[in-house]
Amino acid sequence: MAPVTRLLLWANVVFFLLQTYDETLFVTYLALWPLTSAESVHPGAVGFMPWQIVTYSFLHGNVAHLLFNMLALYMFGSDIERVVGSRRFTAYYFICVVSAAALQLLVSSAGNLPPYPTVGASGGVFGLLLAFGLYFPKRMVMLLFPPIPMPAWLFVTLYGALELFLGVTGTQQGVAHFAHLGGMLGGYLTIRSWRGRSRFF
Repeated sequence: MAPVTRLLLWANVVFFLLQTYDETLFVTYLALWPLTSAESVHPGAVGFMPWQIVTYSFLHGNVAHLLFNMLALYMFGSDIERVVGSRRFTAYYFICVVSAAALQLLVSSAGNLPPYPTVGASGGVFGLLLAFGLYFPKRMVMLLFPPIPMPAWLFVTLYGALELFLGVTGTQQGVAHFAHLGGMLGGYLTIRSWRGRSRFF
């Protein structure tokens, strides 16, 4: 694995292990809480704090959630890091994490989502998925369910459309579909800036 990809993977695992010792403390202070009051759904919650737009990405709801995100990070992270370099990769990943948090907060503030905390590296992972589709559009990706191979560009397009549908219709309650879309949007805008004349990183 590329160095930053490996570091992110281990950081997520370590945070999850620490989280299992004191779930309430980690969720109260480090999960991404909506801008509205959180006390009604999580007694003692401090509500939204600025650092949560990053720290939420190192927490996970359960082992399956962690394994799914870390598998995706392992599968797509190293290839992207080798293409753009470790410094840009780090910036890209956390831009996706923050943009995912921003869209999640925006939608929850609009009243379209219940006031629950958001956790997980999915925002960053979906940004990596978008980057993989852009940099390796013809690379074949195998779906897990069902096991159907397809080019990366099609996989990313279908996955993005599915997330939009699920988010708008409110399907799969408890899954932060708009955070996933926010990660992809932040990734797309970042890569577009890299390919244009404006260079920010």
